[in-house]
Amino acid sequence: MLILLCKYLILPLISIIAKLKRIGMENKPGSEDPFRLVVDVGESSSLMDYNTPSLWIGSCFTENIGSYIQELRFPAGVNPFGVLYNPESIRQSLMILAEEKEFTAGDLRFGNELWYSFSHHTSFSHTDRDTCLQNINGSVERASMLLRKARFLFLTFGTGRAYRLKETGQIVSNCHKLPHSMFDHELLSAGEITASYTALISKLSEINPGINIVLTLSPVRHWKDGPTGNLVSKSVLMVSIAGLAERFDNVSYFPAYEIVMDELRDYRFYEEDMIHINRAGAGYIRKRFMECFVDPEALPLVKEITAILQGIGHRPFNPSTESHRRFLRSLLDRIDRFEKAVPSADLSAEREEVMQRVGIFG
Repeated sequence: MLILLCKYLILPLISIIAKLKRIGMENKPGSEDPFRLVVDVGESSSLMDYNTPSLWIGSCFTENIGSYIQELRFPAGVNPFGVLYNPESIRQSLMILAEEKEFTAGDLRFGNELWYSFSHHTSFSHTDRDTCLQNINGSVERASMLLRKARFLFLTFGTGRAYRLKETGQIVSNCHKLPHSMFDHELLSAGEITASYTALISKLSEINPGINIVLTLSPVRHWKDGPTGNLVSKSVLMVSIAGLAERFDNVSYFPAYEIVMDELRDYRFYEEDMIHINRAGAGYIRKRFMECFVDPEALPLVKEITAILQGIGHRPFNPSTESHRRFLRSLLDRIDRFEKAVPSADLSAEREEVMQRVGIFG
């Protein structure tokens, strides 16, 4: 049996690998798998640790990765205007933060029983005008402060298409379910994106000379534009990103789009709509991101907070046992130690939850 295995499986496999190497089709550096392409993300020249503030703005992809970074208790702010998809809306939001603009009641609109802002996602809309304004200005104030000390600014472009309000000519961040007749739907050009971001990046570098700007292209396809329309839109964004990364020393690119297209080709990495990345796919992209940007010396703390969160998420079959009580008390000790190691981390909600569970023992 062993002889047959060598003859019909192992030896042919060795021959295939040797042939792939001879014709230059072996896998990318860093991979040991000859049957799949692996995108080389390298290691960032600047790395993140628990003393590295970061600001994340852009599409759902930014929301996913940025929220994960927050969950690990890295100092980070995510989408202070809500989810934004087109680069012009992202640029406008950054200019508002750079200029520390304060929104007034005149900046709000009322429709569909809600107060809203064309600069914000619907998550900021509210039935009460003052509450809407308070939430908007509170978020802008916090993000403006963070922008001035952030070591990293992560921007994710989702689509090159934007909606322009006919009444004012403003490109809006969200249409707020208003009639399509109120807007013009247009494709931005790579030239205008590059020009507007050249001015923006110069301004941001004056405000924060140490900032590193990382651009990414969302791997989520905008299928409502059709497969060809989506490809055209993504191409415009990619040309813009490449031009900016080449022009500025503090601008780089993380190939999330390429990772999904080349490494996660199988539909098992997608949700049922076959467009959005599922939990397994998102987990893989997070892993590649961590390899590129997180300082290896911070990884023990990453491992520890991950274990703490998993422990809190654990639901035992018999929660009233003595062994479970000891487990909960050990969790409290680990939370205390983590907060001492990372003074900026706030685990008060997690501590309260564990203490409530301990309380059932009397």
